[in-house]
Amino acid sequence: MSRKEVAKLAGVSEATVSRVLNNVGPMKEDTRERVLQAAAELGYVPNALAQQFARRKSGNIGVILPFVPKVHLFSTYYFSEILSGIGETVKRCGYDLLLIFREPDGARDYAKLFRTQKIDACIVLGSENVPEERAALAELKAGGFPFCLMNQRYDEESYRTVDADHVAGSMAAVRHLIEQGSRSIAFVNGPQQYSNSADRLEGYMVALEEAGIAYEPKLVYAGNYSRKSGYVLAGQLAKQIQAGSIDAVFAANDRMAIGLMQGLRELALEAGRHYALVGYDDSDGSRIISPQLSTVAVPFYEMGKLAAARLLETEQNDELTEPERDLLPVILVQRETSGIKNEKV
Repeated sequence: MSRKEVAKLAGVSEATVSRVLNNVGPMKEDTRERVLQAAAELGYVPNALAQQFARRKSGNIGVILPFVPKVHLFSTYYFSEILSGIGETVKRCGYDLLLIFREPDGARDYAKLFRTQKIDACIVLGSENVPEERAALAELKAGGFPFCLMNQRYDEESYRTVDADHVAGSMAAVRHLIEQGSRSIAFVNGPQQYSNSADRLEGYMVALEEAGIAYEPKLVYAGNYSRKSGYVLAGQLAKQIQAGSIDAVFAANDRMAIGLMQGLRELALEAGRHYALVGYDDSDGSRIISPQLSTVAVPFYEMGKLAAARLLETEQNDELTEPERDLLPVILVQRETSGIKNEKV
């Protein structure tokens, strides 16, 4: 059946049928009823895409992701868990998920996605504190477009954000190492353009201060959250462990911790025997590797669900509320790598 046939049976124009079925604009109640009755009699079901276009809605929630060459993004615990959480909520609410990959040096015209009606709201993953990103987010805010940042914040701006309490998580990890007897704790952190890297550093420093241990910048190493970056740092840390100037390591995520473990093992240094180690994320790899990795569990799946729910609350209410930050708790998970048997190297 076509819209034309519905219009003929109801005695109205096709445009009126379109307005009634898409609930657009004012309409006399008797006209609305005639159109709905005619559609029911004819078994007419309007095309979903046509409905969305008439409402100027795409039906898509966008997720902006970083494109990283040679990295299987969806195999990483962080992205797979967050996307699973987002997808569950989006689907349950009748929306579709549109993934948008951001090239490292490409344009960041996020507002264009809204202007071209590709998305109705968006979640930004992997947002970096760089001028291009700040400008793109400022344009979204100025345009009144609904968006949410995940695991990133900008202290000078008030954006809707879903995050985990990384300061508390880092404090718990370092306190645990200190309770296990460690006093010279190295820290392998991620890039500083991410606010969660700064939060982890803050937690590390606070825990040291609480224990009366002086903060030493030379014990802080820079990785990029990849397994390879942890592996590459193994040579530098091995010398310090062998010299007795490092007895424990806190890594800002499990991938770097696992890479470090592998690199140090090749140099005859075992986690839990020659040095203590705590990672961060509680990824699948932390439970599979031997010895099992002590870590901090982050509720990435729940964060994804919450970010989508916050956006859909705004989208379905058709009005923007004041930006706010949701901060989810994390949990220290003690396993084998954070104990030391005091074996000499």
